[in-house]
Amino acid sequence: MQPQIAEFQQSIDDVVMLQDYPNAVAVEHNILIYSAGQLRSDALNKTAIQLEWAKCWRRGPGVLMIKGFFTDTTCVDAMSQVFQQILDAERHVAIGEGDHFAASGTNQRIWNALEKAAILAPAVFVDYYSNPLLGWAAEAWLGPGYQLTAQVNSVSPGGKAQIVHRDYHLGFQEDRAVARFPRHAQAMSAMLTLQGAIAHVDMAIASGPTWLLPFSQRYDLGYLLYRQPELIALFEDQSVQLPLTKGDAIFFSPALMHAAGANQTTEVQRLANLLQISSPFAKPMERLDHQRMQLALYNTLSVADLDEEALDVLATIISDSYPFPTNLDRDVPVGSITPTSGRDLLLQALHQGHDRTTLERQLQDYYWRRET
Repeated sequence: MQPQIAEFQQSIDDVVMLQDYPNAVAVEHNILIYSAGQLRSDALNKTAIQLEWAKCWRRGPGVLMIKGFFTDTTCVDAMSQVFQQILDAERHVAIGEGDHFAASGTNQRIWNALEKAAILAPAVFVDYYSNPLLGWAAEAWLGPGYQLTAQVNSVSPGGKAQIVHRDYHLGFQEDRAVARFPRHAQAMSAMLTLQGAIAHVDMAIASGPTWLLPFSQRYDLGYLLYRQPELIALFEDQSVQLPLTKGDAIFFSPALMHAAGANQTTEVQRLANLLQISSPFAKPMERLDHQRMQLALYNTLSVADLDEEALDVLATIISDSYPFPTNLDRDVPVGSITPTSGRDLLLQALHQGHDRTTLERQLQDYYWRRET
């Protein structure tokens, strides 16, 4: 079971036809372009749109862009200020050479940006993450109960490009470890995660938006291929970039060959919020304290003017939404075949008007029941 560069080349020799994706507004360099305004105005067509996106990520080009993902970028600017506060507070922490965005020594990364932002600025967090289109994308690929983590990258002028790679899970394994997984498991890995990126500044090509190789996620053995010199050369020759405007977002398969570009500007601090959305059936890359996030945001959520769709997105993002694993001797299902999840408790508390102290007691009991 050895990957072959010729087979890989054959798998990516394809062209996106716009008529195959009727909800897209354009195709550029084999990347599908969607208009957030048009999507929001066509909410009754949500299921068809999600099926179209899933087709894109699985056997289509593997990547799509949503222009105007944030139509009003006020909340993007507010979150950028939160990110800067975190970056300033962590400036003394050495990132180390192991961080592939810190190679120049001046770039910065925020690990677990999701939890840190929730604790530092609850109102900004609610405004930013209540975007229903985030839920549309996540559920299109992963279904309900998805798990979100976020990492922020701030790339300085002169910041170097990444080497082509695939992402978590198997993209974060050495070749010898990947080779132990059968081919069907390697293919399945890509269905457990969806990658996203939100532009927090205008990203002209010179600033280094991500290089992408459409259709490259279709090759099952790609996790064993991307470190090979022939693949690196092919990627450098055939990969493409698109500029992004502040508030745009891209979503792509973790198996898509990609690499952040070099920041060749002298003035643009390239700032992006990278979203890693995991299936409820998989282990996410980062460990989050969901109880801490729920309690930090609860009072803000209690008075926020959110429709059910926006609340659904937020509740999923900040909660332990999947009821397993648990201790079934203590966490006995009542009136259902599954135990209660942390997301269930949060929504029940909000709908019943409980105060924060009541929710805290319920969550403490919930996590005690789940302990092994």
